[in-house]
Amino acid sequence: MSEKLSPIEAIKTKSDGLRGTLKESIDLDNHTGNVRPDDETLVKFHGMYVQDDRDRRAERATKKLDKLYSFMIRLRIPGGVISAEQWLATHEISEQFGTGTLKITTRQTVQLHGLLKHQLRPTIQAFNTAKLDSIAACGDVNRNVIVSSHPQISPIHQQIYEYADKISTLLLPKTQSYYEVFIDGEKIYERSAEADPLYEDRYLPRKFKIAIAIPPSNDVDVFANDIGLIAVIENDVLKGFNIAIGGGLATTHGNPNTYARLGSIIGFTDTEEKTLKSVYEILTVQRDFGNRVDRKLSRLKYTVDKLTVEGFKKELESRIGFDLLPAQPFKFTERNDRFGWEQNHQGSWFYTLFVEHGVVKPYQKQFLYELAQLKISNFIFSGNQNLILGEINDEDKSKVEALLVAHDIEKQVSALRKSSMACVALPTCPLALAEAQRYLPELVTKIEPLLEKHGLTEDEISIRMTGCPNGCGRPYVAELGFIGTGAGQYNFMLGGDRYGERLNFLYKEKLTESQILEEVDSLFSNYVANKTIDETFGDFAFRTFFKD
Repeated sequence: MSEKLSPIEAIKTKSDGLRGTLKESIDLDNHTGNVRPDDETLVKFHGMYVQDDRDRRAERATKKLDKLYSFMIRLRIPGGVISAEQWLATHEISEQFGTGTLKITTRQTVQLHGLLKHQLRPTIQAFNTAKLDSIAACGDVNRNVIVSSHPQISPIHQQIYEYADKISTLLLPKTQSYYEVFIDGEKIYERSAEADPLYEDRYLPRKFKIAIAIPPSNDVDVFANDIGLIAVIENDVLKGFNIAIGGGLATTHGNPNTYARLGSIIGFTDTEEKTLKSVYEILTVQRDFGNRVDRKLSRLKYTVDKLTVEGFKKELESRIGFDLLPAQPFKFTERNDRFGWEQNHQGSWFYTLFVEHGVVKPYQKQFLYELAQLKISNFIFSGNQNLILGEINDEDKSKVEALLVAHDIEKQVSALRKSSMACVALPTCPLALAEAQRYLPELVTKIEPLLEKHGLTEDEISIRMTGCPNGCGRPYVAELGFIGTGAGQYNFMLGGDRYGERLNFLYKEKLTESQILEEVDSLFSNYVANKTIDETFGDFAFRTFFKD
């Protein structure tokens, strides 16, 4: 007897190409700010999540009111690059709809929070006018494809960046329901044109993430993705890509069957055709072999471990029709963004703006709005939740510098703070058990005196925090990782390396702030006293506490 499929599987297959009853939910159900239960699943495929203000749940429950529902919309921006005109449009849309706050995510895109149900259609229509969309930004499909963000990393950055758009287009769902429900409202009768040989009518067992790294930078945490492509470059010529599979960080507290995993390199492709074919067929293997019974065990990492790495590779090669070549050497030597001014090989200037945990503060938002009005740069979202102002000519650099001064943008920020990352967590994420985005800046402020005490203020120690074990802020590949277990309590993870090539380990469970600070003080003292020459904090912690 076969196991019973997850209820989500039935919702997908019966959804009529992800349409469900979304039109009725939005147009007719005026008694609630939410959509119908099945549509809560389907709306994700269109780049949205249903949320509510958890800070106000108790108050509204006392008054016997419905939860204060709202929606988050996430854009699909392969490689994270938009024009000045598109930034202006995004700014104006955020001012008209939602909370007014722009949030840069860890996947090189932006989210708007706090949109009400009746604002969904006009918001998406406005984005569509700006040639932006949220198709497949969430849901059981391939998500936004990310790529190392700073063009200064390599003279052939543009060539590699273009793969993000090619892969994103290749893996888009064929259904036109997004346009039918949210753009023009017209029913598309030629459903045969929507035949989808990749996703069929069941889509993937779970979300799917792809990253492209350009050594020496691993700013995308390439091994934390379902597919990681690592560019192999010789003498400024792209030779191809090493392919890693099975990365993923989400776990579940109390469920030992769930675990974080870094991707396994299975080989090398030396042409664009082979690379795209391999990426496509990795998804079909996951579609056909992935777990559709238990969604907690449905990511590609579990499929890889079920089939074994060699078994998965064999199945893949049978589908692509050629053997993968042996992996080629590469080396990562950085993961942080390159803040401030950098000039590329063509003489264009790039300025990287620190945006703490991706929350664009009002003074930054005004600066960026005025800069976009000049139309002298593009805007590049980084995988570290920062923003690069790019393609600035020599003659325009002084205009940007004047705006930086006028808005007091260049503030002194510690190396630890620049190396920090946090997920949204409370009050909007329904999965959050503890604070992250609202709290980590405070914790860093309290750790900074400890850095000064131990002479570590210039040390780029990575620190990351999430409100739950799903790992959206990638805490499992940080030197200092904090994962929420309850209000004001965090599991303390230690021993990750500086460049995202080693997972960290559980060091202490359910620590309060005072306990965290006490542990960090002791660890820093031990590190300074006992580290070897050029040993990073993460490597020292691994050697001291976890190495066999």
